[in-house]
Amino acid sequence: MVVCGDDGLAHRLATELRGVYGEQVTLVVPPNERTVRPPVVGRARAVSAALLDRVVSAAVNRAAGNGSNAAGGSEPPGNERVMEAAEPTETVLADAGVERAAALALVYDDDETNIRAALTARRLNPRLRLVLRLYNRRLGQHIEELLDQAAALATGAGDPAGDASTTVLSDADTAAPALTATAVAGTTKVVHTDGLLLRAVDRPPTGPGRGGDPGLATLALLSTTSNDPAGADGSESSGEQGPQLLPDATAVREATGRGTVVLEQVSYSAAGPALSAGRGVGVVAPFASLFSRRLRWSLAGLVVCVLALAVALWLATGVHPLGALYLTLLDLFSINDPAIGASTERQVLQLLSGLVGLLLLPVLLAAVLEALGTFRSAGALRKPPRGLGGHVVLLGLGKIGTRVLTRLRELNIPVVCVEAGPEARGLATARRLRVPVVLGDVTQEGVLEAAKIHRAHALLAVTSSDTTNLEAALYARSLRPDLRVVLRLYDDDFATAVYRTLRAAHPHALTRSRSVSHLAAPAFAGAMLGRQILGAIPVERRVLLFAAVQVGGHPQLEGKTMAQAFRAGAWRVLALDTGARERERARGEGGEDSSEDVQSSGLVWDLPESYVLKGEDRVVLAATRRGLAELLGRRPRERAAT
Repeated sequence: MVVCGDDGLAHRLATELRGVYGEQVTLVVPPNERTVRPPVVGRARAVSAALLDRVVSAAVNRAAGNGSNAAGGSEPPGNERVMEAAEPTETVLADAGVERAAALALVYDDDETNIRAALTARRLNPRLRLVLRLYNRRLGQHIEELLDQAAALATGAGDPAGDASTTVLSDADTAAPALTATAVAGTTKVVHTDGLLLRAVDRPPTGPGRGGDPGLATLALLSTTSNDPAGADGSESSGEQGPQLLPDATAVREATGRGTVVLEQVSYSAAGPALSAGRGVGVVAPFASLFSRRLRWSLAGLVVCVLALAVALWLATGVHPLGALYLTLLDLFSINDPAIGASTERQVLQLLSGLVGLLLLPVLLAAVLEALGTFRSAGALRKPPRGLGGHVVLLGLGKIGTRVLTRLRELNIPVVCVEAGPEARGLATARRLRVPVVLGDVTQEGVLEAAKIHRAHALLAVTSSDTTNLEAALYARSLRPDLRVVLRLYDDDFATAVYRTLRAAHPHALTRSRSVSHLAAPAFAGAMLGRQILGAIPVERRVLLFAAVQVGGHPQLEGKTMAQAFRAGAWRVLALDTGARERERARGEGGEDSSEDVQSSGLVWDLPESYVLKGEDRVVLAATRRGLAELLGRRPRERAAT
């Protein structure tokens, strides 16, 4: 794998590939004096080393500790090589080994630099898997098609799926899944598939013959020291059993004194009433919201007066009840003849009906004006409804905020947005999704209160200003000390300091602060390994990968039953994706924002053991690094840990 970049994202990405996926990485960065933000890059290296110590095996860590930098070049320990170059020219890419590489990530801060390097790399290696970081998403779609077409012409038809692919990612694509998962699930052990959020949950040991709920699947048995403070990381010293990934049913039943990691689907639940589908995403506003409560009471009072007058006329004159109501309405609208020569009761009732008619005119005018204003706001922006609770307050509707909003609504989670600028790009999406929006500066008093922050489930601060996000989080915590808070911060050290301070000040509330590079690295790493990679979940010092694989072309799966396709410790088919073709067709016809409401994920989890996998099936599976490498035909690497 080759990674080229000029900020902390490049180092984060290299660490992710090296530590989580066990890949050999060549990192190309500018010289220190030419780096755009030297402090951030330096800190990213230090943080990356700490992350590596927690992820890779003990043997790899010991080997990393004995490494040394080569003279004249930057050669960190482990399986990473660092090159220094001002720009990714053809010579630099050739020296980095692009002609022999499996994938190349171009994560420079400048779109033009990434595009120019991608065109050069595609010419050097037509079968190279390319991952680009572009801020212009419309341009990125055209570049993706152009590079894929160039690869197809250079390699010819029949290239294996996933090879020579081009993936264009933006900050919104990379940050939105992690922010959404943290706000909803409160953990980083999540995998987001189309319209579905999955979470890996650690469960304590329950003894032999456990009969607890296995969730969607049992992913691993934890080590025997995982519940011991002396072996909190699941160390395998002193002959203790380490974690067992993807165990079979027999191993799960016979396990004693070992916790399990179970895959669960995240179902959103929070205190307080949530937005229903009609109130949150309906096209037409409900009838009750057309008129204010005072106006509804006024209309009800006038109706009661009309009925009372009709009853009085019926009793006074003895006419038919329907006739009495008809005469009362005629008097009410002043279209009846004067009751000259009629009884005194009839004349008095006619005068009272005319008076009620005069009172009815302003009420009807107010109703028309309120309904007109409501329908206008229904086509523009909604206000948070009365009684709303258990929702997510989203601050900022820029690139990332818009994508986070879309993902939250795909998960059917009620949202209230707060945006300072009336021209923000995400307001159109909020209007279409019928999401309540509060316009105002979040740092001003009363704005968060208008968003019902005192009854919210979580606060997601994703504006472009670190200080605004921090100030909003502190103010929200002053209103709700136990509120779950997730902040998007740019600087990694600043994010760490904020997290530690808020955690110390509010130990009983969940706080997450994430830098952009921290959020982006997993998505870029998954794209470099292929579009089929959905994500990774750490299990103590090992890693489980989740992938979407087409059964055709894999003899280990095609024509096999679910039971035969399962290989303990290597891979396990979790679900059948029946909606992949429909979703791809919808994206192709409607674009990235074509899905407005929650759609079915199309994943079938309860497949019988006798189900035979066909070549046209697309499945979601969990696998170890070595197992996925064998399944996808990649060259396995000799490592101390799988």
